[in-house]
Amino acid sequence: MKKETEQKVDIDYADRVVPEEGKKGFVTMFMIMLGFTFFSASMWAGQQLAAGLDFWGFLKSLLFGGAILGLYTGLLGYVGAKTGMSMDLLAQKAFGEKGSYLSSAMISFTQIGWFGVGIAMFAIPVAGELFGDSKTAMWALVIVAGVCMTASAYFGIDSLTVISYIAVPLVAVLGTVAMVMAVRQGNGTIVDQFAVSSGSLTVVGGAGLVVGSFVSGGTATPNFTRFAKDAKTGTIATVVAFFIGNSLMFFFGAIAYIFVGGNDIFEVMIRLNLFYMAVLVLGLNIWTTNDNALYTAGLGLANIFHQKKKPMVLVSGIIGTVLSVWLYYNFTKWLNILNCTLPPVGIILVLSYFMNKKDYEDPVAETQVVNWFAVGGVILGAVVANLVSWGIASINGMVVAAVCYLVGQTVRKKK
Repeated sequence: MKKETEQKVDIDYADRVVPEEGKKGFVTMFMIMLGFTFFSASMWAGQQLAAGLDFWGFLKSLLFGGAILGLYTGLLGYVGAKTGMSMDLLAQKAFGEKGSYLSSAMISFTQIGWFGVGIAMFAIPVAGELFGDSKTAMWALVIVAGVCMTASAYFGIDSLTVISYIAVPLVAVLGTVAMVMAVRQGNGTIVDQFAVSSGSLTVVGGAGLVVGSFVSGGTATPNFTRFAKDAKTGTIATVVAFFIGNSLMFFFGAIAYIFVGGNDIFEVMIRLNLFYMAVLVLGLNIWTTNDNALYTAGLGLANIFHQKKKPMVLVSGIIGTVLSVWLYYNFTKWLNILNCTLPPVGIILVLSYFMNKKDYEDPVAETQVVNWFAVGGVILGAVVANLVSWGIASINGMVVAAVCYLVGQTVRKKK
C-alpha cells in the first residue's frame, strides 16, 4: 500500500514509463518546450552571428542551423514521446544499465553548470544596476534566484508547466517589443544595421553556432516529451518550439549587439529606460531554462546513485547556486567544450530505438550491463567534435558515434 501511495504522488515517473494519466496535450508540451529554449546563453551566439554576418547571411545560418537542430531534437522528441521514457531510461537500453551512468553524468554535469551560469547571468547585471556592483547584493540575488529555480524543478513537471505558461508569453512579447523599439531607434533598416557589423563568418560557421548553442540541452528532450499524449504531439511541439524559441533568442542577441554592443536583451531594455521590464524578462527567460536544466540533472543523478529525483534536484541546485559566480567567470568555455560531447549520446539513443524497437516495447527485455560500442562511440565522437575544425562540430561527433554504434550492432547480431 505504501509503495502504491508513493507511486501516485510521483508525478515525474523518474524510474518508469509515463502512464496514460500522466500525459499532456499539445499546448502544454509546446509551452514547456518553448520555455526550455528561452536560453539566455543563446543570445551570445546571436551576438556572434550579428558581428560576423550581414542580415541575409544571418537568416541563412538561422534556417540551416535551425533545420539541423530541429531534426536532432525532433527525433529525440519522437523517441521520448513514443516510449514514455526519460533520457536516462533510454540510455539504459542503449548503453546498458551501468553504461548509462556515462551519459547521465555528462548531462547532469553540463546542466548543473549551465544552471549556475544562468543564475549569475541574472544576479550580476541586476545587482550592478540596482546596487552598484555590491557583492552582498549580488550574492543575495544569487541565493534568491537559486532557491526559486530549484524549487520549481523540485516540484516537477507540473511546476515547470506553470512557470512556462507565465514566462513564455511575457518574455516573447516584452522582448520582441524592446527589439522592435531598438531597431526603430537605429540608423536605417535592420538590414542596414546588420551590414555595418558584418564580418568574415561563413553561413556554415554561423549554422554551427546555431546548432552548438543548444544541442547539449536538446539532448535532454525526451525528459519532457515523454509526457506528450502521442508521438506526433511530442515531435511537432519540439520542432516548432525549438525553431521559434532559438530564433527569438538569436534575434535578441543580434539586436543587443547592434544596438548597445552587448549580447543580452536586458542591456537593450535598460538603454530604452525599461528597467523593471528588463529585470522581469531576464529573470523569467533564465528561469524557464534553468528549472528544466536542473530537472534534467536531477533525473541523471537519480539514475547514477539510484535515489529519488527530488533530493538529487536539491543537491544539483545547491551545487549550481554555490558555484554560480565562479562558473560564470571561469567555466563557460569548458561548458561549450562539453556541449560537443552530448550530441553523440543523442544520436545513439535515436539509433538504438529505431534498430531495437522490440527491446523498448518489452518491459522485461534483458538489459546489457555495458554496451561498450555505444560508450566508445560517445568518447570517440566527443574527441572528434572537439578536435576536428572542419564542418560542424556536433555533426562530426554524431557521425563518429553513429558509426561506432552501427559496428557494435553488426557484431551483436553475428553473435
